[in-house]
Parts: sequence; structure tokens; C-alpha cells
Amino acid sequence: MTGSMSTEGFVPWPDDFEARYKAEGFWGDRVLGDVLRGDPGKTALVAGADRLTYAELDDRASRAAAGFLRLGLRRGDRVVVQLPNTTGFVVTFLALVRIGAAPVLALPAHRESEIRYLCELSEARAYVCADRDGDFDYRAMARTLPVEYVIVDGDAQDLTALSSVDADPVDLPQPDPSDVGVFLLSGGTTGLPKLIPRTHRDYVYNLEASAEVCGFTSATVYLVVLPAAHNFALACPGILGVFANGGTVVLSPSGSPDDAFPLIERERATVCAAVPPIALLWLDAVTWQDEDISSLELLQVGGAKFAAERAAEVPDALGCQVQQVFGMAEGLLNYTRLDDPRDLVEQTQGRPLSPADEIRVVDADGEDVAPGETGELLTRGPYTLRGYYRAPEHNARSFTPDGFYRTGDLVRRLPSGHLIVEGREKDQINRGGDKISAEELENHLLAHPAVHDAAVVGLPDPVMGERTCAFLIVRDGEKTPGLREMKDFLRARGVAAYKFPDRLETTDAFPRTPVGKISKKALAAAVR
Repeated sequence: MTGSMSTEGFVPWPDDFEARYKAEGFWGDRVLGDVLRGDPGKTALVAGADRLTYAELDDRASRAAAGFLRLGLRRGDRVVVQLPNTTGFVVTFLALVRIGAAPVLALPAHRESEIRYLCELSEARAYVCADRDGDFDYRAMARTLPVEYVIVDGDAQDLTALSSVDADPVDLPQPDPSDVGVFLLSGGTTGLPKLIPRTHRDYVYNLEASAEVCGFTSATVYLVVLPAAHNFALACPGILGVFANGGTVVLSPSGSPDDAFPLIERERATVCAAVPPIALLWLDAVTWQDEDISSLELLQVGGAKFAAERAAEVPDALGCQVQQVFGMAEGLLNYTRLDDPRDLVEQTQGRPLSPADEIRVVDADGEDVAPGETGELLTRGPYTLRGYYRAPEHNARSFTPDGFYRTGDLVRRLPSGHLIVEGREKDQINRGGDKISAEELENHLLAHPAVHDAAVVGLPDPVMGERTCAFLIVRDGEKTPGLREMKDFLRARGVAAYKFPDRLETTDAFPRTPVGKISKKALAAAVR
């Protein structure tokens, strides 16, 4: 990397891997600013009252890029971007990557602790935010941040308005494909997020290969219900994968059926990516919502494991195909294929995107387990990072000496190459020496007809070390099952008695992390 981008803390691929990925065609010369490949007159983006053609979106991005240059930003600068699902997000992202500045994509739910940390760690020169989110004023927070420029989408008050970052298009400096194009955030459930550097060439491969696997074409109308800054919604294949194939992106403010279903009906959306809580809500809401969602052809579900029992409901309830997606912002993506047998689609979390993805499943000693056995997933490949940004101590724990990323996910690999996620390495309960996979027990609980969603945590116990507490969200109109009833149900399913929950709690909703994962730390704290 050249320009003002600091190479300190960026871990590149070794030279021999770089040469191989180029020679085998996984890495090319395209950069993220070149993804708009649709017919100029075709609708590229629908967001609120905005409806922009490819020509109009390209012009807006070019003018904003010139505006950022005039403001003083340059190739290699880092810019923390915290915007909701709006035209402003899309234009800002495209403009920054065109001048070679790297967006650091924060989520709307982040607050001062996370944003200040991201600004300091990335040495960001600028921060782009919305004016408000409900009662929260981003502008007040922005004034305290250690950045040179604060740019506000909306009422900027005394700050710089995003609408004023506008100038006649100019010849832009061309980023090198090996430059970091964007920083994503790690999705861990504890601690501050780590920065994931994605180069132009690895992220372009990520989005293009994903679009091919998922069948994206110029006819694709992609509804975005997750935060646009989320890797899943952005490039798996996401917004960028749609643009690269000339389709249409429709931004929704949320995944609520009240927001999403009318947009599906009005725009005839064909594809949507969701996390399991949204998919579960849609499975229920379709019985009372009146909108016509028959245009929907594919629902991608990822971000967390989607239980087989629920995946099986999607085709009949929503009238579309379901695709399980298991991946991470760090790189590796697994998709069930559109022509996979139904049992693989329902029961697995897909197989690796790329033929160059290397997979190992290992035991606690780092030795490969027998075929079909459960172990920790290790991976390396042409779009999986070799190290978090400026995190040497964490990298020493998270990567093997030969460059495999330790995902922390426990998986089984089938002969077909499909993976079944059995939980997280640390998402285990040690009950008197018996190890219980929280995710395995959650899947059994979800099979109960009264249970809408379930989360299992371990609680400290002076005798057993830990005991098992299951939190349930009960379906509307269903009677809450008691502990004895649930144990009888699990026994009938052949579940070992030591895995039965010691305690049941019910709740209306689960606390969640900024990336939408269930915060089991918060659940456990609530009952301790």
C-alpha cells in the first residue's frame, strides 16, 4: 500500500499466496469504486423518497468524491462512517472508495465509547454521521471526537453538511487494488470491536463470487433490512453485489414487517438478507400482514445459526427459497447452493464460497479431528484476513503460525463439504464436567411448538460450577411451558438428561449487541 495509508499494523498475504491468487484468477485489478455496472437509465437505488438511476448515482458519487478531495481528504485516509440505510450512506461509501480513502464502517447503534475508540485506532481524519437517531444526537457526540472533519447528513448546525460536500467531477487518483478499501468491524459479543482491513481486490472477489453463487443478475431487486454497514448486507453479495450486476437496491429503515413488507410489494423485491430474529418475525407476521410479497424469490438467513425446523418453514410460509449463509466479516463465507437438496439447505450452514478456501476442523490441541467430528473451524483464503489492524497481541492468539484464522466456531464437516455449526468454542456450559453446547440445546428448544426463540446461558453454581438457564420467547397465544414439561419434551427427543435446562425464564425480547447477536452476557447478568 502507498499513499497516506499507514502499513503499520496491516498484515499482508505472503508473497507466494499473493502470486497464486493472482495467477488462479481470484484477484484482479478492479477496485471498489468501479462496482456501478448497470445500464445508465436503470433504477440503481431506492431509498425513502429517492429513486436514482445508475447515471444519477454515479454522478452523485463523482461529485461527492470531488467534494471530499476539495475538503482535504486524500488516498489512504481513514473516515469513520456512521449512517443509517439512506442514500447518504451509499453515496458516501462510493465517493470515499473512489478517492482511495478507507471507510471505517460503524453501526448506527454504536455510541461514544465505540466511536471514539474507532477514531483513535484508525487515526481517522473525518467522521460522517446522521444528525439524530430518535433522542440521540450524533452531532453532540461528534464535537468531542479527535478528528479534523465532522460531516453530517441532515441538519448539520455549525458542522459541515454532507450535502455541501459537492464539487464538479475531477480526475480521481486511482487506488491500488492492494490498498485497504474498507474497514469492517469484528462481530464479537464482548469488548470493543476490532478493525478488519479488507483490500479492494479481496473484497471485490468476495462480492463478485458471492453474486455468482447467489444468482444475482440485472433483474435482482435486493431489499436491505440489515444495517447497510454490515458485511452481510454490503457485500455478501449485498448492495455491492447488486450494483456489480446491474440490479436494483431498495433500502428499508428496518427489518420490521411494517417497513419491509410494503417495500417488497411496491418494488417487487426478489431477494433479502436477514438474521434469524427477523426471519422468525416474518414467519409469524405473514399470517396477519396484508401485503403481497409473492415477488420474493430468495431469503438469505445468516449472522447466526438458523435452526433446521425454522428453515423448513420458509418455502411454505413466505413462498420463497431459503439460503443459509454462515460467514464472518473476517472473510470466509459459506452458502447453501440454490440447487442443493432440501435437507442440506435446512440442516447445514452451507459450504465455502471459493475453491481456494482452505478449511481445517481441529481439536483443542490443534490436531485435525476425524471426518464428521466436531471441532474448531480454522480457515485461510483469498478473502480472509491475515491479521486484525494494529492488534498484534490478539493476532498471536487468533491466527496459527501458517496463517489460518481461528474462527472460534465449532463445526462438523459433511462429505459434501457443507458445514454444520454446533456453536461457539466458548459458548459451552461446563456442568459438573459435562460440556453442553448452548446452540445444540437451543435448537432442541426451538422445536417445541410453543417456542418462538431460545437462548441458553450458563449461570455460576457453587456445586456444579455452572448450571443451565434457558431463556424462551413464547409464540403469541401459546401457553408458556414449564420446566417439567420441557424436560419431558427434550427426553422424548432423545436429548441426554445432563443437557436439560436447570432453569427456565421467559422474556419478550433478547438483549442484542450492536451487530444484532444475542447478548448472552446481558442475559446472564439479568438473572444473577
